[in-house]
Order: sequence, then structure tokens, then C-alpha cells
Amino acid sequence: MTTAVLKIQKLLNFNLGSRNLVTVAWPYAAVLAAHTIWGINFVVAKVTLQEVPPMSLAFVRFTLATLLLLPFLLIERDKLKISKKDLPQLIAIGALMSTLNIALFYLGIARTTATTASVLTMTIPVVSVLTAWWIFKEKIYTFNLFGILLGLLGAALVIGLPVYILGTSLFSEAILGNLLIILASISWVAGAILSKKMLTKYSTLTITAIVFLVGMITFALPAAVEYFQNPSWPLKMTFLGIFGIIYIAVLSSTSAYFLFEWGLGKLGVVKADLFQYIEPVIAVTLGILLLGEQIRFTFVIGALLIGLGVYWSTLAKEQHKHHKAHRV
Repeated sequence: MTTAVLKIQKLLNFNLGSRNLVTVAWPYAAVLAAHTIWGINFVVAKVTLQEVPPMSLAFVRFTLATLLLLPFLLIERDKLKISKKDLPQLIAIGALMSTLNIALFYLGIARTTATTASVLTMTIPVVSVLTAWWIFKEKIYTFNLFGILLGLLGAALVIGLPVYILGTSLFSEAILGNLLIILASISWVAGAILSKKMLTKYSTLTITAIVFLVGMITFALPAAVEYFQNPSWPLKMTFLGIFGIIYIAVLSSTSAYFLFEWGLGKLGVVKADLFQYIEPVIAVTLGILLLGEQIRFTFVIGALLIGLGVYWSTLAKEQHKHHKAHRV
């Protein structure tokens, strides 16, 4: 075999290897992009809520997100047959994962910081394992219980309970916001647990579309009330408010969902789960740099405890690791 032929063979093998490397990297890039979008979303939501009333933002968000899903639903229309007996449970899932979750989240983040909200949202897997053990009697191991305790202790430190107990009032606006964020997480977990059975019968696209549709319908009346109370708010919106609505509806609700679903399908839960810690890092960094938010030493310790708590509580519990993956 001549030297020229050997060189061509090596070049072809190198190109083939490079293509394989790129193909393998795409799912990681998709999951990374999804979590990056969700991490930025905390700061975007905080800024947007300064110009748009919370229920109105939720209504516009779900209306746009529903419209964006329509082309995909039309493509999959043959798979969209829904049994009437499943409708009450599907509506309940939508109410928990969109209406209650988003209402509590927006009301909470308007009162607390984006940095705190992002770290507290990390407790979702911990709450999921705790709920499955406490209510559904799911078997857990000692290290899972240890992780739950770490996560709860971390959440208490992030909320600032020691500071408020030893210092000023326990009923401050910030701590109310923190508690609302935790309630939003609990609502999400309740909806995710209900959706497990439905996901064996319907696609994630179908479930997501129902969640969006329920959100759009249930937020219509509260949004109308806010408009009648302050009909001039749409006219006062700046570029930031408009950008925030588009970002939340197009990127956070829709694009990140498809990116994560595709990446998750290629990588599996365990590998995809490694990227979840990027969200609070991005939110905290942007919260400090753009919003001038400050963090306490107890916040840092609490965030680390929550991270460790999520790891230990979900060890050997893969079904609880990605509840927050399909964030709406």
C-alpha cells in the first residue's frame, strides 16, 4: 500500500472520528443549553415582573407557548386521542404544574431574590423523594434519608430562618417569598407524581400541551382582573418587559423543553441530570452582576447542603431526578 493511500486512509479515519465526536457532543450541548436558558429565566422573570402583573405574565406566557406547540401537535395529531376518563386527572396535572406552580412562583420571586429562588427550586428532587416515602410508602435507603435531611437543612439556611428567628420579624416579605417558592416546588412535585401514570399512556408533548392549555384558561380571568385594575400596564412596558415575555414563552417554556427532551432521550436521566446544578450557578451569577443581589455566608452553606442533599436523596432513585426537567 502506497504512502499516499495510507495518508488518505488516516485523513478519512480522522474525519470520521471528528464527526462521531460532534454527533456525541450534540445531546450534551442541547441539555446544557436547556439548563442555561432555565438558569437565566430566574433573572428574566424577576425583571419582567417589575413591568408585567404576575397573572397577566402567566396568561400571556401560556397563550404564546400553546400557540407555539400547535404545529407540533398537528404533526402528532394521530397520537392525540385522549380518553374521557383521563381528563380529570390531566386537568389536575395542568392545574398543579401550571396554575398553582407558576402563580406561587411568580408571587414568590417578586418578593425574594432570583438567587434565592434558583437555589430553593433545587429542592424539587428532595421533596419528590420525601413525598414518595412519606405518602406513597416508597422504600428509601439510609443515605436517601440523610440526603433529605441535608436538603431540608440547606433550604432552611437559604430561606434565612436562623437570621429571622434570631433577628427581626419572622414574617418579612422576603421570607414569605421564599416560602411561596417552596410551595411552588411542592405543587410541581404533586403534578409530576400524578403525571407518572399518564406518561405511560400519553407522550410528553401531549401532557405538556395540556399543562399549557390549562394554564392559559385558568390565568385568563385573573389576568383580566389585573387589566381592569390597571389598564395602562401594557402601554408602560419597555423593551425589557417585551423581551422578558418573549424569552419566557419562546425560550424557557418551549425551546428549552424540546432541547431537554431530545438530549434526555439520547443521554438518559443519569447523564442529563449532571447539568441541573448549572441553573443556580447561572442565576446566582447574573443576580449578583445584573441585579446587585447580595448573598450571605449562610446562603452559600445552605446551597451546598441542598446540592449534597439532592445527590444523596436521589441516589438509586432515578425516577425522582428530573421532575424539574419539564419546567413550564
